[in-house]
Amino acid sequence: MIASAQMGKNMNLALLPTAPVGSYPQPDWLIDRSQLLGHGPPRVRARDIWRIGDDHLEAAQDDATIVAVRDMERAGLDIVTDGEIRRESYSNRFATALAGVDIDTPGEVVNRSGGTTYVPRVTGALRRTRPVQVRDVEFLRAITDRPIKMTVPGPFTMSVQVVDEHYGDEEALAMAYADAVNEEVRDLFAAGADIVQLDEPWMQARPEQAKRYAVKAINRALQGATGATAVHMCFGYANMVKDKPDGYSFLPELDATDADQISIETAQPQLDLSILETLGSKSIMVGVLDMADPAAETPEIVAERIRAALEHVPAARVIVAPDCGMKYLSRELAFAKLSAMAAGAEIVRREISD
Repeated sequence: MIASAQMGKNMNLALLPTAPVGSYPQPDWLIDRSQLLGHGPPRVRARDIWRIGDDHLEAAQDDATIVAVRDMERAGLDIVTDGEIRRESYSNRFATALAGVDIDTPGEVVNRSGGTTYVPRVTGALRRTRPVQVRDVEFLRAITDRPIKMTVPGPFTMSVQVVDEHYGDEEALAMAYADAVNEEVRDLFAAGADIVQLDEPWMQARPEQAKRYAVKAINRALQGATGATAVHMCFGYANMVKDKPDGYSFLPELDATDADQISIETAQPQLDLSILETLGSKSIMVGVLDMADPAAETPEIVAERIRAALEHVPAARVIVAPDCGMKYLSRELAFAKLSAMAAGAEIVRREISD
């Protein structure tokens, strides 16, 4: 066992701990998968993806969350999430809950694939008027005894997923989001979260903009955090982005954040892993499962990907994870991949301890 400040505060984790990025497949009885797969992640509400009526939706989401957590436990993961089962996308559950946002008459922006996406309009001062995911953490904490992680959309990413009609300044908008996220982060830790992760995929898509103020916004969002914190960055979901670059346009800069962990994809993009050396002060969640591969990896394939990362980062700073976008897989494939991931991590643990 190791007890690393970089892995997390007040957690004793196995060497090379395994964790999901965030999402897990939502069952077909809960969502209309054709609606989910038919367009990109919704920025405004997408009530039509749910098969269950409003009167019973929360109870159905509770049941589906239990299923997801039990799968993660059976697969052998050391850290679990709620699978983001209650979400239509990784960002819109939180982003549409803030005051100052108009989601009924959305605006339009160009998405990461070059198409058009409907997004909220910021028409007034952004404010978090209530906890958004605190019940999610409380429910997760009550159904598992493993360390738990909750994900929240990051301030930089949310700031580029809206039409701004109030602030008139990109950085001011991002910092307003950071203040709202910070209130949520503090409440999530108070509710029992061991790790809180900010999802910031758009730093990769807007690197020059990110270089100006993304680290500043992230640090404000994490100010006063009482548990382990993470920042996740990716190239986009595998079912939508087939050809990923082998290097990040914005990554070494994240070593200046206050986050304990940085989460990145390496499997599908076949990342040049030497870039991991630029994150010398962080634990790194290394993506070892390719979400574009329709077959489950073998434990040995996973082990080989872990070994490749260990050429650049010591084992005490590596967290074994999938690439992101697991929600778009079938449950059977997702479970098989996670099981192989846990088994592959165990192979390398034994090698290191021998």
